[in-house]
Amino acid sequence: MMSSVIDWTLLAAMPDFATKAVRSPRQVLREVYGYPSFRLKQEAVIQRVLRGGDALVIMPTGGGKSLCYQIPALLREGVAIVVSPLISLMQDQVDALRQLGVQAAYLNSSLTRSEQRRIEERLARGELDLLYVAPERLMTDAFLAQMQGWTIALIAIDEAHCISQWGHDFRPEYLHLADLRQRFPDVPCIAVTATADAPTRRDIQQRLGFADEDLFITGFDRPNIRYTVVVKKNPKQQLLRFLRSEHDGDAGIVYCLSRKKVDDTAAWLREQGIEALPYHAGLSAAERQAHQDRFLREEGLVMVATVAFGMGIDKPNVRFVAHLDVPRSLEAYYQETGRAGRDGLPADAWMTYSLGDVVAMRKMLDDSAAPEAHKWTERHKLNTIVGFCETPRCRRQVLLNYFGEALDAPCGNCDTCLNPVETWDGTEAAQKVMSCIVRTGQRFGTAHLIDVLLGKATDKVRRFRHDRLPTFGVGTELSATEWRSVIRQLVAADLLAVEVDGYGSIKLTEAAVPVLKGAQRVEFRKDPRPVKTKKRATTPAGEAFVPETDADKALFDALRDLRLTLARDQGVPPYVIFHDSTLAAMVQHRPTTPAALRTISGIGQVKLERYGDAFLQVVQAHTASPA
Repeated sequence: MMSSVIDWTLLAAMPDFATKAVRSPRQVLREVYGYPSFRLKQEAVIQRVLRGGDALVIMPTGGGKSLCYQIPALLREGVAIVVSPLISLMQDQVDALRQLGVQAAYLNSSLTRSEQRRIEERLARGELDLLYVAPERLMTDAFLAQMQGWTIALIAIDEAHCISQWGHDFRPEYLHLADLRQRFPDVPCIAVTATADAPTRRDIQQRLGFADEDLFITGFDRPNIRYTVVVKKNPKQQLLRFLRSEHDGDAGIVYCLSRKKVDDTAAWLREQGIEALPYHAGLSAAERQAHQDRFLREEGLVMVATVAFGMGIDKPNVRFVAHLDVPRSLEAYYQETGRAGRDGLPADAWMTYSLGDVVAMRKMLDDSAAPEAHKWTERHKLNTIVGFCETPRCRRQVLLNYFGEALDAPCGNCDTCLNPVETWDGTEAAQKVMSCIVRTGQRFGTAHLIDVLLGKATDKVRRFRHDRLPTFGVGTELSATEWRSVIRQLVAADLLAVEVDGYGSIKLTEAAVPVLKGAQRVEFRKDPRPVKTKKRATTPAGEAFVPETDADKALFDALRDLRLTLARDQGVPPYVIFHDSTLAAMVQHRPTTPAALRTISGIGQVKLERYGDAFLQVVQAHTASPA
């Protein structure tokens, strides 16, 4: 049970950080968190909230969004109320704060009634700096009545995209949070998220009553993530090759569209010797919790999941996120892939893609009970992810452009940059396909159209007398695989449309007419052949140190073993003690004294006192001069 990890003795022994407004934000950053300087627009947001202002913060995963409300919570009088959507997320964040010596707690159904009462008593005495709570509990009359008796430092809304009906994780219960603005008009409110396109941002601003000057967008680029999309052929084998060649023994997430595919893939990976766990809504709550706990607390596990898994996962050393099916939007894709490489070390976002994925997604959308206006928006979003998959351009430029951010030069860290895509004039090929579609009545799928183009007199072709059409056999210059690529790219370009009629019938769109008449040129990308890549040693920018020599790897592994032992003793995930990036910095700099260890990013005063001697002993043992 989650509540079993609460160590009340440890809480009582923690330093008291409740003395407010006597330190600067930079002092808190250095003393409590162990970071030398602020990043992005953190300091500007913090100063705004300290002055009592509001803020909507759009900051990439791993960019330090939580500091934007945690530091003001340590400096403003009262308790910060943090709205968090998931029990597991609350626990992780509170565990991490307690490791720093911060007085934090959460209220949710995982606690016993006596544990909840103890937290409520501490709130009444003003002993807590941060309280994490779910929106369902927060907006009850009883809880709101309790809040009236507290001094509220600020209200923070995590995963704020859940507020918007245009957001990819919309949650109706989040809508009621706007009432807090009416009940506590003088309390600053900060809403944070990693993913919000322009419509989502406008919706959040409107619902929370934020002005334009309250908006802080710090950029969406995650340069340490390498983006790769491969044409789906044998997805399980493709995934296995990717894992074996680049991420053997690493922790990662594999996303699938259906529960059955999740179960099948997880079982198959285990048969291949890869420790993998399934996660989807069809499992019991106890099974889901057990699998998530293992993923967070153990090293090297692979979680195979539907999109039900992942929101708010703070595990920083997820080295890859793989998609065996196309996500429903670029916004969802960015959010899901953003769970990789939160520690800033190299990570991969890898995806297999096929036209069948698009058909399946469109069918799910069309079969939903959503209003037509919402369906139209979602179709547009699906088209953007298809365009991302088919682009010959730098994928990072396409992705960032979707969020309104320009990247002047290709990134050099995606598959289209590392293995440049060839293009060819496909106007004539497009005209042949379009003519074939029209002559066959616009009611047949890809396989049949390719048979006609290649001149294959199958039973179906003969039954419909399509072997007598002028387009029968006109496409023998391309293979069946190449024709599938042509059709796929024409769909991505919105020149063809796939009907969700159970047959995948392909029809021309209005945009196809100029092409068919020869008034518009079409260019296709050649599907690249698989290229064996090597595991990278550094990020593209060269900012992160990765242990590479045998001696460095041995020390890094020893530090990880110590961290795991300490984490198990306390019942917390290893990363709440130190991130991999902090351990890597220890390997790089080989500190031998507490003062030298204190200069490592991520080591604040409390962690230095609590863990410094143990980690210094490991470093010294691996750095001793040979006799």
